[in-house]
Amino acid sequence: MNEQIEAYAKRLKLSWIRENYHEIEADNNQEYLLKLFEKEIQNREERKVNLLLNQAQLPKTGNQAYQWEHIQIPQGINRTTVLNGDFITENENLILYGGVGTGKTYLATLISLNAIHRFGSRVKFHTVASLVNKLIEANQQGSLAKLMKQIEKLDLLVLDELGYIPLHKEGAELLFQVISMCYENKSIVITTNLQFGQWNHVFGDPILTEAVIDRLIHHSHLLLFTGDSFRYKESLLHG
Repeated sequence: MNEQIEAYAKRLKLSWIRENYHEIEADNNQEYLLKLFEKEIQNREERKVNLLLNQAQLPKTGNQAYQWEHIQIPQGINRTTVLNGDFITENENLILYGGVGTGKTYLATLISLNAIHRFGSRVKFHTVASLVNKLIEANQQGSLAKLMKQIEKLDLLVLDELGYIPLHKEGAELLFQVISMCYENKSIVITTNLQFGQWNHVFGDPILTEAVIDRLIHHSHLLLFTGDSFRYKESLLHG
């Protein structure tokens, strides 16, 4: 009988039940069934979250509480709605602007984690340089459409470190394609150390730069990071 139960559970794709049904204790049939289904659903949710986390490829984070003192948040959004990722449901964007080491990437990572855990959002984290390299490689190998389709399925795209490396013409145009595709369809979080007026240093073409900024800021919230570098302060404390 046990073999039959396991065989049926396998056919129905009830993986937790198949392996653990004999461990459940209950006073009646209804309670037993309820506990079985609860455990199966819990197991599926955990597997889904783990899969989304693996796909997102987020940077490692510490457990310390996030420090907001040096971040200026515009009207229409607050700490809670930023962290909870409520802007994602509206297909809005966040632009995190400030100096190196001020916590932009850390906040983008926390937002991504919360989006996965709260909404089951499909998230992907890229540095701008790594995404552009992937886009160029895919374009040269004839697999650009496939990569764009993967990006199109996301709920949130994180573009980290915009401004660190100037882009070549092909890379800038491909990144513009990605941003245009996401426009009003999904959310983007961008971290950058450059003011908008300096973005031409990255894209290398005033018209392209203007088109990128135009699409990004239409449904965006700009968070200004005004503090000193955390890493620099840590090195002074422990140096």
